[in-house]
Amino acid sequence: MKLIGMLDSPYVRRAAVCLRVLDIAYEHEAVSVFRHFDRFHSINPVVKAPTLVLDDGRTLMDSTLIIDYAMRLSGRGERLVPAAASASIDLYRLTGLALAANEKTVQIVYEELLRPAEKRHAPWIARVSSQLLAACSGLESEITQRPAFDGTLDLASISIATAWTFMQQMQPDVVKAADYPALAAYAAAVEQHPILLAIPPL
Repeated sequence: MKLIGMLDSPYVRRAAVCLRVLDIAYEHEAVSVFRHFDRFHSINPVVKAPTLVLDDGRTLMDSTLIIDYAMRLSGRGERLVPAAASASIDLYRLTGLALAANEKTVQIVYEELLRPAEKRHAPWIARVSSQLLAACSGLESEITQRPAFDGTLDLASISIATAWTFMQQMQPDVVKAADYPALAAYAAAVEQHPILLAIPPL
């Protein structure tokens, strides 16, 4: 199977890392939704990254759905999410905050980089920025109360690290690392895992 998309996307990268944790073999194709629009369109007319092309040619999209499929396919889903619903609540809470941070960072990037300056809407940017910072504050609070990263990757740790790295690449002036020391330290520790080092955000 093939994973389509650029690893500078936190959605593509979290899917790539999760596939690797689940021992699912895949080929990565670095196709950009911007620079290679026509090429991406030929693979998936919706042009949404990540897209997973299955061996039979069918495609799946959306990182969360791709990861869910991969967990079922591998039979090793517990590597990413505990089997017991009660044990997964905190993991899903953290993952949700990380995904919200991704979404709001992307919205700011699109507003600032793709929309002409004269058409940017400052109140909208302020609103989205406040949502982004609320997600980061939620992660900071949760992580402060948790044990340090012990080297075991799960859905939450992967989602947090890939989100934080993306935020720091794209919006470091909005999300200031000094304001979220626990989150920054946690993400930095996760980023040192061999699997994440092997799948850099390029």
